[in-house]
Amino acid sequence: MGAGAAPLEGYYFSAALSCTFLVSCLLFSAFSRALREPYMDEIFHLPQAQRYCEGHFSLSQWDPMITTLPGLYLLSVGVVKPARWIFGWSEHVVCSIGMLRFVNLLFSVGNFYLLYLLFRKVQPRHKAGSSAQRILSTLTLAVFPTLYFFNFLYYTEAGSMFFTLFAYLMCLYGNHKTSALLGFCGFMFRQTNIVWAVFCAGNVIAQKLTEAWKTELQKKKEERLPPIKGPFSEFRKILQFLLVYSMSFKNLINGGIVVGDRSSHEVCLHFPQLFYFFSFTLFFSFPHLLSPSKVKAFLCLVWKRRIQFFVLTLVSVFLVWKFTYVHKYLLADNRHYTFYVWRRVIQRYEIVKYLLVPVYIFAGWSITDSLKSKSVFWNLMFFICLVAVIVPQKLLEFRYFILPYVIYRLNIPLPPISRLVCELGCYAVVNFITFYIFLNKTFQWPNSQDTQRFM
Repeated sequence: MGAGAAPLEGYYFSAALSCTFLVSCLLFSAFSRALREPYMDEIFHLPQAQRYCEGHFSLSQWDPMITTLPGLYLLSVGVVKPARWIFGWSEHVVCSIGMLRFVNLLFSVGNFYLLYLLFRKVQPRHKAGSSAQRILSTLTLAVFPTLYFFNFLYYTEAGSMFFTLFAYLMCLYGNHKTSALLGFCGFMFRQTNIVWAVFCAGNVIAQKLTEAWKTELQKKKEERLPPIKGPFSEFRKILQFLLVYSMSFKNLINGGIVVGDRSSHEVCLHFPQLFYFFSFTLFFSFPHLLSPSKVKAFLCLVWKRRIQFFVLTLVSVFLVWKFTYVHKYLLADNRHYTFYVWRRVIQRYEIVKYLLVPVYIFAGWSITDSLKSKSVFWNLMFFICLVAVIVPQKLLEFRYFILPYVIYRLNIPLPPISRLVCELGCYAVVNFITFYIFLNKTFQWPNSQDTQRFM
């Protein structure tokens, strides 16, 4: 890349952001025409935001059906209220459904910019094609179907993503107080975001552990100590190091993390949620995770370590058998794609959920393999946070996978442009089908006159 690469990258980024925002505005207009009334969870969020917009902040005005903190409503008021003073709009206009939904469209612009900055910070910039790869990766994640859809409804996804990504970026730049404040803002949008605030702090701890681990390895090399042998030798060495490191009073104090309130949703040990996330990630990142060479490498590894994989399979089957839970919403609401995934795939025959275990294991291995450029301590922190966020959730809901997926996707090595184009094309197709079905293929329930849509 020549001297003019940086300005050109800026132009390409601006073009990508502008085009994406233009398309989003057109889609927003289509949504606004089709949905003039609150839909799905908006029946709780929009009235609460409108009460705040009208100045009714008392606890007696709070809807007890809402399970999130009021971050979305407070920030929305802070955005739409100035419009009344600046443009002289009536309260009816500034507190309307369209204006409140537009707040999430603004968040989507912020998310696009934050994703780009994170790719610049996380990914190395010495490769010749990295500029195009960063911009394509940013554009791809910005239109990630599960996230992009909720930019047009009054849900917490866009704001939750914005503050969590902002906190992550500030943490990577070493602005830890700012990161903590932004992490708290993310917590105000969704309680489980406290785990990703911990993840941001964990990045600092992981860096310190990596440096200490390198020093420890160098010391052992200089002392010429005999290596620990055995099938789990590397794991044993790391575990031994972590125990010694954590027992140090100084390290323990520096690494202390206070964890706040948890989600008010029903909590259980739903271990198969981890398997669903692996499958979800494999599906949406298949250009990077699924290839004949990957499958061949996996099968060779399984044969080489067949005893370990046999034990892993038995444990996975046991977790599926004993810890599979089915939320009543999953079975009752046929407006969600998860309803059909569950009914027509997983629940079609009793044995199917066990036959899928090899797919789960391959997906988990492929995801772990794609993160091998990150340190073992980073991986440990990421997977601990992943388990803490999704395993306690009883409901199978793709929205719970958005943040961990985006953080995962940010941290894998920049894929070749051909794979990024394939990924972006697939996302565009999924988005087109999703929006077309949502806007045009409406239906009605037998006992209701309301128009229903597939989400």
